[in-house]
Amino acid sequence: MAEEAILGFLQNNEQITDSGQFSAEFNLDHNEVVNVIKSLHGFRYIDVQDIKKETWVLTDEGKKYAAEGSPEVQLFLAVPEEGSISKDELQKKLAPSVFKIGCSQAGKNKWVEMGKQVSRKVKHVEDKVKGQLLQIQEGKESDKDSINSLKARKLIVPQIWKGYSVKKGPNYAPERKKVATDLTRENLQNWKELEFKEYNFEAKGAPLEAGHLHALLKVRKQFKDIFVQMGFEEMPTNNFVESSFWNFDALFQPQQHPARDSHDTFFLKVPSTTRTLPEDYVEKVKRVHETGGYGSRGYNYDWKREEANKNLLRTHTTAVSSRMLYALAQKPFVPKKYFSIDRVFRNEAVDRTHLAEFHQIEGLICDRGLTLGDLIGVLKDFFSRLGMSKLRFKPAYNPYTEPSMEIFSYHEGLGKWVEIGNSGMFRPEMLLPMGLPEDVRVIAWGLSLERPTMILYGIDNIRDLFGHKVDLDLIKRNPICRIGI
Repeated sequence: MAEEAILGFLQNNEQITDSGQFSAEFNLDHNEVVNVIKSLHGFRYIDVQDIKKETWVLTDEGKKYAAEGSPEVQLFLAVPEEGSISKDELQKKLAPSVFKIGCSQAGKNKWVEMGKQVSRKVKHVEDKVKGQLLQIQEGKESDKDSINSLKARKLIVPQIWKGYSVKKGPNYAPERKKVATDLTRENLQNWKELEFKEYNFEAKGAPLEAGHLHALLKVRKQFKDIFVQMGFEEMPTNNFVESSFWNFDALFQPQQHPARDSHDTFFLKVPSTTRTLPEDYVEKVKRVHETGGYGSRGYNYDWKREEANKNLLRTHTTAVSSRMLYALAQKPFVPKKYFSIDRVFRNEAVDRTHLAEFHQIEGLICDRGLTLGDLIGVLKDFFSRLGMSKLRFKPAYNPYTEPSMEIFSYHEGLGKWVEIGNSGMFRPEMLLPMGLPEDVRVIAWGLSLERPTMILYGIDNIRDLFGHKVDLDLIKRNPICRIGI
């Protein structure tokens, strides 16, 4: 019906000046008219020009005041004509928002005397706000001062109206020709009598609906490939819940260490404690904490089993490393290269660079006679495969590594040295109670997965990368990851 109206109107008229007015005159839905105009324009039956108009529409609050009256008038009418009313009684008569705004506006208009008692200062008032809102609701024009006043009170918001002016196109006809769109048997038999729609061989096909890899998964795959190329094997990291023993005590981390406080670690309520631990190993760990051994004086405190039994969400994947090294020590020694990439949890304040859960990348090598030089050499090899050839190392402290080093790389884009990870050699107080031979050393390093991913994909807020605020379009559109290229 809309198509017939448009083509029929243009047969006897130069143009349709406004599609909105045209829709109203012919009692047509404007959205339907717009769709027909776009279709006719595509076949060049008509030529069109965009029309944009700014109009004002009422907010939900504005609609409420248009129906019930403005807050100031509602408050004025709630005050008795003679005498006064207490402020508390007046508040009970009105909704909280109406009372608050009404007091402000009625006092500003000098309609009422405000105090402990509220009384009228004038006999009658006109609800200009309601009148202005009704005027806008009916599509009538309002003066600039009224618009600014209502806009300041957030009772109206602008809305862009879009329409078209229309005139005849090069292929105009009073009635659209029906073109054949399919090569059916009947159409081919009568092809001389038919007009076929042109094929657009440059048109793109419909996008395929398919799953998409998250940016973190792409970067994780690249890191995993690098570890595998270097001869590492992946550790099982499927247990998010860990005991304090494997997470802290086995790593020679004292029980009074700040990291073990509930402000930094998520402890479980159910089940709150672990069921089993290797008792002979627990006794050795207790002894080295309390009195030392293996060349160490220990920490000289009363080690408590109940602290070690507490369950928590692991704060680092080194808890998995401690389990793997203990299992390795129970058999005839064989050198190993292990790595893991998985989620860890810390009770941290969430901001643009920190989350309460993130991913940790960890690598370790266990062999006889390893030195700090071996660690530096492995780190240079590992990070060079990431495209980071300029490295610096700074002495640091970790409870379970000695010596320990922070790893820095020169960032060409930022023009400065940036910390990229941590590293060290596991202490004898950690390794020897497990049962590993005395000449076995373990070198290890770790870094986060999120930081390199944010750099590679130009993301400056970690919440845009991981968590419930992630934009799904980011996952659909992010490019492939090529680390080091």
